[in-house]
Amino acid sequence: MTESASPLFERVAIVGIGLIGSSLARALRQYGVARAVVGADRSEAVCAKAVELGIVDVATTEVPVAVEGADLVVLCTPVGAYAAVAETMADHLMPGAVVSDVGSVKQAVVRDVAPSLPPGVAFIPAHPVAGTEHSGPEAGFAELFQGRWCIVTPPPGAAAEAAEKVADLWRRVGSRVEVMEPARHDRILAITSHLPHLIAYTIVGTAADLEEETKSAVIQFSAGGFRDFTRIAASDPIMWRDVFLNNREAVLEVLQRFTEDLTALQRAIRWGEGDVLQERFTKTRAIRRGIIDAKQA
Repeated sequence: MTESASPLFERVAIVGIGLIGSSLARALRQYGVARAVVGADRSEAVCAKAVELGIVDVATTEVPVAVEGADLVVLCTPVGAYAAVAETMADHLMPGAVVSDVGSVKQAVVRDVAPSLPPGVAFIPAHPVAGTEHSGPEAGFAELFQGRWCIVTPPPGAAAEAAEKVADLWRRVGSRVEVMEPARHDRILAITSHLPHLIAYTIVGTAADLEEETKSAVIQFSAGGFRDFTRIAASDPIMWRDVFLNNREAVLEVLQRFTEDLTALQRAIRWGEGDVLQERFTKTRAIRRGIIDAKQA
């Protein structure tokens, strides 16, 4: 992970120049992972800003133009757009190219992208578990992935050499890499990421529906917990809409378990069962300590 290391890729095309796409482009350049970085985005203004900021060498609104000659293409759009992007770029991918992505779901990505890719193009999905509540090319920064996990999820039959190359890319930009099956990824992220976002959107939405006087007081006297929820609930609404729709089975399963646990806590409060509450809070405190020990806080 040094600037002097030889590039892994000659030309990388980043499709979607938002927070993650612009951060990855910055990191690829800063750490010398690619000789050239090309950006693609449907917004002409975003393309112009990416070039102005020096995030990419060139940017275009035409995905086929961006992927021409690229030995790596990384999809950084909302996952709901993947199928259309894959179909649009398929005939313009060069033989031997690698296609990857940064989406928060993986089974749906394999379903939507793999069928469109021509023979000789390797498909290695990945998910950098990193981000902020901000969006757009201005929000990105090369250090976003430092010390964070990136989960690489090659589908069955994927080329091992291509998978290792994608994993090496993420190591070079500062990530810790784990390889797992797409289905396992989706189950794990449903509880660690997707459910917390759903809860945050719900709690902040409840506050938004309060009468104006009470809502003003809630904002004025926000405690740390509520502020944390508002930060999560400020995340990109289109991206998270697509995440929930494309990981619905795993999200609904974990949401059902959460609902059952919430009902149990509701009963304990109603009947004054302090021992039940204390036992649950002690157990959850240990989870927090484990996260701190793993340096993921």
